[in-house]
Amino acid sequence: MPKKVLKPAQLDFQPRPAYPYNPGTTAKGMVFVSGQVAWNDQGNVVGIGDVRAQTVQTLSNVVAVLKEAGATPDDVLKCNVYLADIRYFQIMNEEFAKVFGDNPPARTTVQAALAEPEMLVEIEAIACID
Repeated sequence: MPKKVLKPAQLDFQPRPAYPYNPGTTAKGMVFVSGQVAWNDQGNVVGIGDVRAQTVQTLSNVVAVLKEAGATPDDVLKCNVYLADIRYFQIMNEEFAKVFGDNPPARTTVQAALAEPEMLVEIEAIACID
């Protein structure tokens, strides 16, 4: 089964600057969500300076890619979270818990320089669907 590119409507834009990118892929029941950031449906970063607003938008983008593959947050096995500043952990964690509930996936969270200086959080996910 060849891979299928996942490009939900809210992420159907070319990132700026342009580079090879797809929001996600799926094959053989596995779903790979590329690192999502706080891009809106026009490709603009929302919530400049507001890690909570950026986390909400980022998670919305993750869920949109999952949905495009027929998956839900309950199907996510692993997430990697990248924060521009690790001091944002608690705020990000509060919003993460709203999406993943009482049975969250395995997760790694690290501080990292992100692709654009306005970006405060990036989240990628791996899910499995049968």
